[in-house]
Amino acid sequence: MEPDYKALKNTGFMRQRQKNRFSLRLKVVGGRLTTEQLRAISEMADDYGSGIVHLTSRQGLEVPFIKLEDIDSLKEGILQGAISAGVCGPAVRTVTACQGDKVCPSGCIDTYALAEKISDRYYGRRLPHKFKIGLTGCVNNCLKAEENDVGVKGGLILSFNEDACSKCALCVKVCREKALSFKNKKIALDPGKCNNCGRCVKICPEGAWRGKPGYIVYFAGTFGNRIAIGKKLLPVLSRKEDLLKVVDRALDFFSEHGIPGERFRTTVDRTGWEPLAERLNRAKKATAEKKAKAG
Repeated sequence: MEPDYKALKNTGFMRQRQKNRFSLRLKVVGGRLTTEQLRAISEMADDYGSGIVHLTSRQGLEVPFIKLEDIDSLKEGILQGAISAGVCGPAVRTVTACQGDKVCPSGCIDTYALAEKISDRYYGRRLPHKFKIGLTGCVNNCLKAEENDVGVKGGLILSFNEDACSKCALCVKVCREKALSFKNKKIALDPGKCNNCGRCVKICPEGAWRGKPGYIVYFAGTFGNRIAIGKKLLPVLSRKEDLLKVVDRALDFFSEHGIPGERFRTTVDRTGWEPLAERLNRAKKATAEKKAKAG
């Protein structure tokens, strides 16, 4: 009797070229693994695989050459411990992330904490096709936010205290977008040029520039057989609750309008971008109104 390859794939066991051999995809959140998990993976690769581990392009790990007859014991044993199988097929996939502001000097948001929250909320949700979410801590864009179905780029929402400014103009010098100028002994900001990188905040010796973490969100990007750059349909979001709400709505939109086997970008191109944009803006407005009532 032939194995149910689709069911196996949905639980992380992907069919190889070799008969009755599978590559097991493991769950990794935000590119981070503990040393305990790494030891367990090493043990698995030695005992059940061929002693090698493959690093995927999306911060995942795969253990190849798992035998069909060993799959049940793997599920009952090692996969119940420090590690678990990943998700394949038409579902929300591994949430990728850079190291964010807890490690990287350029980081503007805590990417790993956000990756955990998003993974807990959406990972494995069944959809018309695979759905990829990527988080990058700043506009250096190491995780290529625009190539994801939903991509989040960290930025700083600026405020400026002119009284605290020493007129050193260091902020003007480090601004790569030429959004800042120094004229008549005053710093001026052109909001249309600012990309929320936060370099002015980090260089200011007097703390005149302040920055609140914000989320720059892109929708319906793809990279693969079809390459398409995601679109920024909302202003920079200042609250995590707003971000989660608009991701909720994006996934709902795909669930409702997507055709099996069709990527999110294809769905949006087919239905038009306006219905998606309207739903996202309604979600953002609703959370703002709720906050105002609570405040």
